[in-house]
Amino acid sequence: MSKRIDVSDLNIYYGDFLAVEGVSMAIEPRSVTAFIGPSGCGKSTFLRSLNRMHEVIPGARVEGKVVMDGQDLYGSDVDPVDVRRTVGMVFQRPNPFPTMSIAENVLAGARLNSKRMRKSEADDLVESSLQGANLWNEVKDRLDRPGAGLSGGQQQRLCIARAIAVKPDVLLMDEPCSALDPISTLAIEDLIQKLKSDYTIVIVTHNMQQASRVSDATAFFNIAGTGKPGKLIEMADTATIFSNPTQKATEDYVSGRFG
Repeated sequence: MSKRIDVSDLNIYYGDFLAVEGVSMAIEPRSVTAFIGPSGCGKSTFLRSLNRMHEVIPGARVEGKVVMDGQDLYGSDVDPVDVRRTVGMVFQRPNPFPTMSIAENVLAGARLNSKRMRKSEADDLVESSLQGANLWNEVKDRLDRPGAGLSGGQQQRLCIARAIAVKPDVLLMDEPCSALDPISTLAIEDLIQKLKSDYTIVIVTHNMQQASRVSDATAFFNIAGTGKPGKLIEMADTATIFSNPTQKATEDYVSGRFG
C-alpha cells in the first residue's frame, strides 16, 4: 500500500470552462499533503481528479497526466472504477448509507467490488477496518445498529473505515472535519496521523491550523478572479509554506491577510 502520485501539466475542464490550469506536483507516499486556498480556486476539483471522481459530472475532462507508480490513471486502458478502488475518497459531510448497519456500511465497498466473503472473513474485515479508523471500541457491541445513528464524528470515522476496507493505496479527504465539532476534529486529525504510515493521504482544508498540524507538505492554490482558472501557486514542505513561503500571495493567505 501507499503510492507516489506525479501530476504533470494538468488542466481540468467542465465543458469549455477551464477550472484548473497547469498543475504539476509530486505527492509522496506515506505522507499527508494538504491543499489550501480560498473558496473556488479548484482545490476540491483537483482532488477529485486524482481518482477520476470529477468525471461523474457531464462534460468534465482533463488534459495532462496523473501517474501513480508508473501508471497513467487517465490511460486509455485504465478503468475509472479501478482507479477509485485504489484511490479512496472521504467527503466533506459524513455519508454513511442510512439503511445499512454499522457493519454493512464497512462492507459496502468490498461487496460492491463483487468480493464474496465467508462470514468469518467479513467479520474480520469489519473489525480490522473499524480498528484502523479508531472506532472499534466505541461500536463493537452495536454493529447491527444503523450507521446513521452514530454521532457526526463517529459517522466520519465510519466512512473512513468504509474507505479503507477496500484496501486502497491512497486516501483523499475533502474537508473531512468541516462539519465536525472540535473534539471530533481532533479525533480525525489523530487518525490521519496514524493512517499515514500505511497510506498516501491528501486533504483539502480551509483550516490553516489543521493544515499546519496534520500535513507534511502543503500546496497553495489561488484564483485571479471570477471566471478564471484555479492555479497552483506554491508547494513545499508545510513548515516552509507557513514560515518562509516564496510567494507573497502564499504569505498573505497563511497569515490571514486575505482569503
